[in-house]
Amino acid sequence: MKHEMTNKEYNEYVKTKTPNSKLFSNCLKAFVSGGIICVIGHFILTMFKKWGLDTEAAGTATSIILVFAGALLTGLDIYPKIAKFAGAGTIVPITGFANSVVSPALEAKTEGMVLG
Repeated sequence: MKHEMTNKEYNEYVKTKTPNSKLFSNCLKAFVSGGIICVIGHFILTMFKKWGLDTEAAGTATSIILVFAGALLTGLDIYPKIAKFAGAGTIVPITGFANSVVSPALEAKTEGMVLG
């Protein structure tokens, strides 16, 4: 005989199976890690300006360095580990762009040589 669940029983069942939300902790990790990436970027920008580049050239060089670093760390399987810890904090900065470009390429690499 099949037992029909009431709404109350179903809600209780869902509560027992649903993991607790760590919203505050996740937001804090994302804020701090994204901030650290931005501070690193600002440090690089400041160094390029100190070395004589104008603001636009320094910004371009900083973007190139950060994209390269994100791609390199993704290729070395380090960026995904940082992203797992930091969550959205790694998506927003430009390094997240590099990760989103390199990750599918690494996935496709396992399929062998691409022809065409």
